[in-house]
Amino acid sequence: MTFRSNQTLCGFNALCLISLLLNASCGFNLCPPDCLCYESSALVDCQSRGLVRLPLSIPHGTWMMDLGGNRLTEVRSRAFMGLWSLKILLMSNNSIQTLQPQSFSSLHFLERLDLSFNRLRGLPQDFTQSLSSLQQLRLDHNLLQHLDSSSLADLENLRRLDLSYNLLRVIDVRAFSSMSLLSLLNLEGNRLNELRDGLLSRQQSLERLLLGHNNISVIGTEALAPLKSLTLLGLQGNQMERIRFKTFLKLKTTTTHLLLSSNPWICDCELQRVFSKIQHVRRLRVYDYRDIVCHAPPVQAGSSLASLDSQLCVAETATVLAITITVLLAVIGALVKAEHNRKHNQAASDAESEKEEK
Repeated sequence: MTFRSNQTLCGFNALCLISLLLNASCGFNLCPPDCLCYESSALVDCQSRGLVRLPLSIPHGTWMMDLGGNRLTEVRSRAFMGLWSLKILLMSNNSIQTLQPQSFSSLHFLERLDLSFNRLRGLPQDFTQSLSSLQQLRLDHNLLQHLDSSSLADLENLRRLDLSYNLLRVIDVRAFSSMSLLSLLNLEGNRLNELRDGLLSRQQSLERLLLGHNNISVIGTEALAPLKSLTLLGLQGNQMERIRFKTFLKLKTTTTHLLLSSNPWICDCELQRVFSKIQHVRRLRVYDYRDIVCHAPPVQAGSSLASLDSQLCVAETATVLAITITVLLAVIGALVKAEHNRKHNQAASDAESEKEEK
């Protein structure tokens, strides 16, 4: 019995050793060098370790992995193969320039991915191919210039997407077509020139749309129409000179707060009427109305639109009235002069006739 027990124990230890070498479970998992592993929470902490490549021997049961603050420059194909349990992957504050095809191919249950503060210039076409469970995606503070529809497909469960502070000029009109559950879309600090019709056609659940500090001068007439749940629309710090009332009237929401300051507004009666109409729509609130400052014409530059109140329309009406009166007086003067000339000519003609008769 003793021999068999010892033999059995030795056999178990041998199997355990083999399991350890294969990074399998035998009471605990191997932890990558330079990282900290917390078995109770299945957390692997590799933050700020000076890593230049992804660590090997990542425990298969890892639920959360923090690789932030390292010196990673790329993510290779199938880099996270076998990490079926991974739900949170943090890779911010690295120097990642390249995501190879199928970089995240095995992460079918990943819910949160943070790639912010890197140097990404583009996304592979299959970037989200295996990320159907993803709910939060951060790509802010990169160097992205263009988004096409294939790069962000398969994100039907995504709730929050942060693309702020990139170099985006163009976004494919179908880029967000898979994201029907999206509640937050942050596009602040890019180089967008317009908000196109159809770009947000499937975002009926969108609550916050942040477009501040771009170069937007045009908003499509139907661009905001699909946004049934929008509570905050940020358009501050763009290049808008005028807006159309009908564009905002298309928002069929309960309450939407608008941020519209720091644009080069041309303050005239038309603009004041548009803002007056917007503020009379109960579901719309211009949150920063007091901070809206006129850029033109020169006589109004630097003045807040609120301080001018209805003066712009009064001044415009007075100007129109003065011009109308001036024109009317000119017409009356011309008519009087014409009548005077007619009578004078008639009198001269009558005198000539009398002379001929004599």
